[in-house]
Amino acid sequence: METSNISWTDGTWNPWYGCDKVSSECKNCYIDRFLVRRGLKPWGQVYKAETTWTLPFKMQKRAETEHKRLKLFTCSLSDFFHSTADQWRPEAWTIMRKCPDVDFLVLTKRADRIAQNLPEDWGQGYPNVWLGVSIGVTKTARRADELRRVPAVVRFISAEPLLESLRGLDLAGIHWLIAGGESGPNHRSMKLRWAEQLKEKCKASGTVFFFKQVSAPRSGEGNKALGKVYHDWPEPQLIQISAQ
Repeated sequence: METSNISWTDGTWNPWYGCDKVSSECKNCYIDRFLVRRGLKPWGQVYKAETTWTLPFKMQKRAETEHKRLKLFTCSLSDFFHSTADQWRPEAWTIMRKCPDVDFLVLTKRADRIAQNLPEDWGQGYPNVWLGVSIGVTKTARRADELRRVPAVVRFISAEPLLESLRGLDLAGIHWLIAGGESGPNHRSMKLRWAEQLKEKCKASGTVFFFKQVSAPRSGEGNKALGKVYHDWPEPQLIQISAQ
């Protein structure tokens, strides 16, 4: 989609759909609702999209026209590093290279598959690809360790749904953190102090902090719950690209 109601991106790009639940954060994943409405089975199968592969080029043209960079959340209805997508991922990397004014935000729960599935010319990272991992509970904090081993212009963590305190989360080498409660009809509760803890950790470590929402039926509700709106993004050109 060229637009999105996700506050930290300008649009979403789904070259494939479908996934498998791998951790507790996945319990109420929104792709269930989205894909069922399209007549697709959301879990246990991954489908290559037929009509979305030209979207990045449209966003590139728009970025050139508007003279600004645009962000695309990549694989919002799947996981970019899902093993079933191995056959299609090289084509996706090629498209990213051809759209230099679009920043592709790749968020995964399969952090252990990142390094082995980067393109051969990745080097110190594509300048327009941000790599992120989802961490909503302490048990999955190890995903940050996997991310730190990979060079990227921006490394980020999505602490959404934030399901418990992450006060022990190591933010070394992490440039950006998004925090938020779960949204949707069966949302689980987030305690505001958990988000406050992450905000303070980001301040201490120099990590840019973004607060998306409290736990609520709809995405984006209560984004001022920490006293003001924290909608900040990192500046890739100011970041030294290096593996930790």
